[in-house]
Amino acid sequence: MTAISRQGGTGTGTKASAVISLRGAALSYGARTVWSGLDLDVRPGEFLAVLGPNGAGKTSFVRALLGGQPLSAGTLTVLGGPARDAGRRIGYVPQQAALSPQAMLRARDLVRFGIDGHRFGPRPRSGAVRRRVDEILDAVGASAYADVPLGMLSGGERQRVRIGQALATDPRILLCDEPLLSLDLHHQGAVTGLIDARRRSHDTAVVFVTHEINPVLGLVDRVLYLAPGGHRVGPPEEVLTSESLSRLYGTRVDVVRVRGRVVVVGASDEPPAAPHHPEQAPEMDGVRP
Repeated sequence: MTAISRQGGTGTGTKASAVISLRGAALSYGARTVWSGLDLDVRPGEFLAVLGPNGAGKTSFVRALLGGQPLSAGTLTVLGGPARDAGRRIGYVPQQAALSPQAMLRARDLVRFGIDGHRFGPRPRSGAVRRRVDEILDAVGASAYADVPLGMLSGGERQRVRIGQALATDPRILLCDEPLLSLDLHHQGAVTGLIDARRRSHDTAVVFVTHEINPVLGLVDRVLYLAPGGHRVGPPEEVLTSESLSRLYGTRVDVVRVRGRVVVVGASDEPPAAPHHPEQAPEMDGVRP
């Protein structure tokens, strides 16, 4: 599989050593190989979007970077060492999870967990920690609901708080797993703006797993596209093409750009699936209009 490399990002990222490096990386479950032969370097300040259909290995890729999923072959280093040792130097924004309105954990509690939640035993009250929590909540625009239970917040508000939690340890890598799911366009813009501001101000590398490229298309340096026919790495304008995706899917795929947005159409005799059922149209995942 051809892999196009454009090392970049912002700030010092163009010359700094890679914070994530994979060589000949492969991951299998029994006899099923999810992906293999993956060579990739992610530099400080780079924004890497990870795209692909359900089952192509995006979640496995996230787990590998977090040190929770060993490779079947090849090597992976994160910040110069084993992924499991990167720990709190990786800020992690997980997928949205349903919360009961009766859940009493407050926004400020979740951010505090990002600061001292790794410690065992009771956490003493600390004015310095409280001030740090307040600073983070203010930075992500969540001060107004700092003491509101998470179950009473909207999806966009909860994502702001989760980003705050991820930033609490001043991470060198920000790993975002489908952070835009269930968000309207306004909140998508707010969330991506926070993430982009962090990487530009601190040269933080961003690995952004998503089914929807358009909200971040103007921010992305490179794309890692995982598909049944292999993978491809490169700038969006080279990966998201009819020729490239047709090769990855083993069938005709047309890519059209309309007013700065990417629209992908898979050739089929069947009528297209409704856009609100992405699991029924995996050939469009990652580039849905």
